[in-house]
Amino acid sequence: MNMASEKEFLIIIPVFNEEKYINDVINKVKENIDLATTDIVVIDDGSTNGTSQILKKIEKIKIITHPQNQGYGKSLIDGFNYAIENGYKYVITMDCDKQHEPERIKNFIKVIKVKNIDIVSGSRYMDFKSEMISKVPQDRFKINRKITEKLNKITKYNLTDAFCGFKAYKISALKKLNLTEPGYGMPIQLWIQAKINNLKIKEIPVDLIYLDCTRNFSNRFRSPAQRYRYYLKILYNELTMNKSLKDSI
Repeated sequence: MNMASEKEFLIIIPVFNEEKYINDVINKVKENIDLATTDIVVIDDGSTNGTSQILKKIEKIKIITHPQNQGYGKSLIDGFNYAIENGYKYVITMDCDKQHEPERIKNFIKVIKVKNIDIVSGSRYMDFKSEMISKVPQDRFKINRKITEKLNKITKYNLTDAFCGFKAYKISALKKLNLTEPGYGMPIQLWIQAKINNLKIKEIPVDLIYLDCTRNFSNRFRSPAQRYRYYLKILYNELTMNKSLKDSI
């Protein structure tokens, strides 16, 4: 039996070679949470530079280390499993590249504690204005829009941003899911399974921030066409395993 944690919230931060930002981000997170009720776990996904050494010097965090890079999705899944095994009630996920502002954590906490909300998802496009388009790498923007439209047709969630990693979850909701996708496409699997399990979703706005528009995916997903096909494969595989949902669209 899992022991209930003395703390309600767990902040999950996946990192891979984030030595440039890791100290600032974690310090800012600490300033915006109550450490009496909230823990921080960092999943170091096989970093090959100084990230691991920096993490060892940071106080009041927990660290899960992947000896080799296993993927963004696998990092989140391991964080979810840690939260479930240690009896937290809620988790908040956020990235470590300064795209997610720790000042907004309190907004996620407020909404996720509402009785009928299972997942609170940040959206960079709820308040999107045409003049903001220059801030977004165009291939990411277009693919996000296409995949979000497909997911909305299936789930009827009316999402505006399928891929934002700034989220809050009830642990009771995560226990209903069977997430297995290790890569960047894990959110697609998440949304399909959320619909199957009748989870209640709410989007809240977060700022659209790209500090480095030249920053790219790994070689496997650097080609936009290849990345889009990868996302579609996850979508169709998930639907194939859930024929009733596939038949409904």
